[in-house]
Amino acid sequence: MSKTYPIISVVGSSGAGTSTVKATFEQIFRREGFTAVSIEGDAFHRYNRADMRAELERRAAAGDRTFSHFSYEANELKELENVFRSFGETGMGRTRHYVHDAEEAERHGVPPGEFTAWASFEEGADLLFYEGLHGAVVNDEVNLAALADLKIGVVPVINLEWIQKIHRDRAARGYSTEAVTDTILRRMQAYVHCICPQFTQTDINFQRVPVVDTSNPFIARWIPTPDESLVVIRFKNPRGIDFPYLTSMIAGSWMTRANSIVIPGNKQDLAMQLILTPLIERLVTNARKLRR
Repeated sequence: MSKTYPIISVVGSSGAGTSTVKATFEQIFRREGFTAVSIEGDAFHRYNRADMRAELERRAAAGDRTFSHFSYEANELKELENVFRSFGETGMGRTRHYVHDAEEAERHGVPPGEFTAWASFEEGADLLFYEGLHGAVVNDEVNLAALADLKIGVVPVINLEWIQKIHRDRAARGYSTEAVTDTILRRMQAYVHCICPQFTQTDINFQRVPVVDTSNPFIARWIPTPDESLVVIRFKNPRGIDFPYLTSMIAGSWMTRANSIVIPGNKQDLAMQLILTPLIERLVTNARKLRR
């Protein structure tokens, strides 16, 4: 952790909805006048698209059908740890972008499936904001969780996560349902061993639970809406959380455990604003005082 240059890490699987949560954070930063450097987990993949395809084929030929972007070895986690440590100590670091599609290619001037060049952060940031797959990894080689000051897990129940991924990848990336299903199956081992353990490290988890039938996510015609969902919010350390205030401010909410509150799905943005704004304000205010 860094009291001088704080780091916020939002962790979620592919299709979990971290991009939506990122938009809420950006709104808080803008409203409160905080300057954030944003980095994406995709920037720290080890392989570009062509090289990843070749690596998948090589491993499959050797009998390994579990390798995926979820796997530790498919990512530059030491580089990510170095960025976290560098920012925490100096307020500086570097990142790049992984270009997913033609629209991003036009914006960055790099073909789809490639990375942009590494570039240093601009000076003067109040905090670093990470959003991706591995922002709270703890293993034998890295300890990212120890370097992040606020860790948020975005964890819809798995059938909903799959529905969101299938619909996104078909609509935005042109994949077939069969191709997305193959990807889900290949990623399951790493999902269990690399992704799930991070949610014991996160400070707050937001888990969306649909209240409509999602028994077979592979034939679902629509993504359940927020109005058709509940969100379970779990605090790793509930000390200092004003639960009576939250339940009074969020209509239809209630507590299920001493560290958990359930809210209507369409109140998630409100809940995040109420919960996260004071936490972020405290981090940035204290950091600014120390940097004077």
